Amino acid sequence: QVQLVESGGGLVQAGGSLRLSCVVSGSLLNEIVMGWHRQAPGKQRELVALISRGDNINYADSVKGRFTIARDNAKNTFYLQMNSLKPEDTAIYYCNARRFLTNTAYWGQGTQVTVSS
Repeated sequence: QVQLVESGGGLVQAGGSLRLSCVVSGSLLNEIVMGWHRQAPGKQRELVALISRGDNINYADSVKGRFTIARDNAKNTFYLQMNSLKPEDTAIYYCNARRFLTNTAYWGQGTQVTVSS
């Protein structure tokens, strides 16, 4: 069973930065696709950033150039560095892992990010 524990959300002013962390247990990072999603009030959950097989990285257009997804295999943790935050980035952020072999998806508990103007 894969478990994901997130941390790092909070309240920040526009233009500020936050780093989210997702600690993975039950799997090695090279066995999963790693992703960050977010859901704002009244909106559907959307993909923000993804590290897929072969370390291919993709970002939503709305965060390109501001957010960076990264991994630390030694800590079995992946991160989302968020810079130049905007009020429209306000959402609950979820980390997600999907196993290559079984295609089973797992979710973190979510962490609130609030950006004030």
